[in-house]
Amino acid sequence: MIYFDNSATTRPSPKVAEVLSRELLSDELYGNPGSIHKLGTKASRSYDAALKKAADLLHCGADELYFTSCGTENTNTVIEGYLSRNRRAGKTVITTGTEHKATLETVKRAETLYGSKTVYIKTLPDGTPDLEELENSIDDDTAMLCFTHVNNESGAILPLEKIVAIRDRKNRNTKIFLDCVQSLGKLPIDLSGMKTDMASFSGHKIHSVKGTGLMYIRKGINIDPLIVGGGQQKGMRSGTQSLFLADAFVTALEEAVNDRKEAYERVEKINLFLREELVKRKAVINSPADALPFVLNVAFDGFESETMLHALESFDICVSTVSACSSKTKAVSYVLLEMGIPRKTAANSVRLSFSKFNTMEEAEKFIETVDKIYELYALK
Repeated sequence: MIYFDNSATTRPSPKVAEVLSRELLSDELYGNPGSIHKLGTKASRSYDAALKKAADLLHCGADELYFTSCGTENTNTVIEGYLSRNRRAGKTVITTGTEHKATLETVKRAETLYGSKTVYIKTLPDGTPDLEELENSIDDDTAMLCFTHVNNESGAILPLEKIVAIRDRKNRNTKIFLDCVQSLGKLPIDLSGMKTDMASFSGHKIHSVKGTGLMYIRKGINIDPLIVGGGQQKGMRSGTQSLFLADAFVTALEEAVNDRKEAYERVEKINLFLREELVKRKAVINSPADALPFVLNVAFDGFESETMLHALESFDICVSTVSACSSKTKAVSYVLLEMGIPRKTAANSVRLSFSKFNTMEEAEKFIETVDKIYELYALK
C-alpha cells in the first residue's frame, strides 16, 4: 500500500510503539500522577520529565505547555479561553476563510458566547492572507489574530514574521494564536523566537498516536480553562494526566525534530518529481510553488476528485479530497475556493500528503498508476 494521506494522520513510528508497549506493561508507571504515594510520585516525575523535554525541543518554558487530547481541543481552549478571560482586550478576532474548521467554528461560536466580532481577511492565490488588508483591519479593538502556520489542504506557509511586524506596529496587545498542527516536525519551531502567544500541536500528525496534543500559552497570558475539575496541569486542563500519551507525544516529537532536515530534503524531491510528472499529464497544481513540500494539492483533468480517489484506492493508494475533518460531506474544498481556484478545478482536486517514511519509488509507482487509470477510463 502507498499512503499519501499523512496530513490526515500518520502511522505511529516504531519507537512510539515500543515506548507504549513498554510502559503499558510496566508495573511501576501506572500510578496516578496526582497521588502522593510512591507510584504516584514516580508517575508525576516521569510526566514532568516529558513536559520538560517537550519544552526543550520547542524552545519554551515547561510552565507554558499543557498536554491535551488533540489540536481541536487546543484551538477551542485558547480562543474561547482568551476571549472569556480578557473581555477588555477587545472584541475583534481576525482570521481567514482558509483556516481549519476547528478555528472557523470556534470563532463563530465565540460571537454568541462572548459577543466577539470576526473579521475574515482575503486569502491571496498563493494561499496567504492579504497583509495589506490585515494591516488595515487591526485596531485598538482587535483581541486576537488566529492563523494556521501551514495550511493542511494547500501547504501554503504563513508569512509569520510579517504578520508579527504588522501586529507590533498596529496593536502590540493583540494576541496571536498559531495552529502549528501541520508545521510541527516539518518547519523549525522556536516558540521563544516566533513571538506567537498561543499555539497548538497534535501528536498523530508526527507519528505519535491519536489522542495526544500539546498546547502552548505564553507565560503571562491568562485564559479560562475549557475543561474544569480536579485542577490538574495548573488548573488549565483538569483530568488525570496520561503518562503513556505524554511519552508517546514526546518520543515522536524528538524523532521529528531530529529527522526534520533529512525528511524535508527527501520529501522535497518527491514533491518536485510529482509536480513535473503530473503537469506533463495536464494536471493542475493547486499548491503554491513555495508551499511546504509535504502537501501537494492537484486537480486531474477529466476526473472529479472522488472518482480519482476511489480509482487510486483500487490500486492500494490512499489520498484524500479535502481535509479529513470535512471529507464525509462531499463538499468542494472551501480552502481552494477561498484561494480563487475555479470551482470546476477544485471539484477535480485531491490532496497528496507525505511523511518521512514515503519514498521516491512510491512516487514513481503513483505516476505509473495514474497512467493506468487514464488508460482504463479512456477505454470505457
